[in-house]
Amino acid sequence: MKKHKSHSRVLMPFKENGHSHKKCLDSALITAEKTCLARGVRLTRLRRRVLELVWGSHEPVKAYDILDKLRDEHSGSAPPTVYRALDFLRAEGMVHKIESLTAYVGCGEPEHRHIGQFLICRACGAVAEMDDAEVRELLAEKADTLGFHIDREMIEIKGLCAACLTENI
Repeated sequence: MKKHKSHSRVLMPFKENGHSHKKCLDSALITAEKTCLARGVRLTRLRRRVLELVWGSHEPVKAYDILDKLRDEHSGSAPPTVYRALDFLRAEGMVHKIESLTAYVGCGEPEHRHIGQFLICRACGAVAEMDDAEVRELLAEKADTLGFHIDREMIEIKGLCAACLTENI
């Protein structure tokens, strides 16, 4: 087996006490605007608002929760509108879908295309995102030995974040 050069990055850590979520949200929106401009795609007012709602916390948010908030603001909001905005944001790497929860989280580094690994706290619902090349390479090697080609990769690991682990001790 070949040696892997470890290349692991935490793209979005678990939220800590004292976390300035406003700063986090503002940074995500600025990055999204710059990324869309660089890619020549439009971050419409609706797409931006959906992104804001996804980044509303560090917990996964369901599409229908987004729709409910949009309906409070604009009575004519409909499911296809939300899903189209989420599809755009996913395609541009600004949000990720947590498949096991059928919910969305903001991406820690949308300006860099990557495949993330997600740590999901089963107690508080918080999500952290990593990008570990060694994990990706190992999975690809193992799949290859079985004659399997990976089309899409989504790794979701459930457990307890440090804060919840401390509470449960």
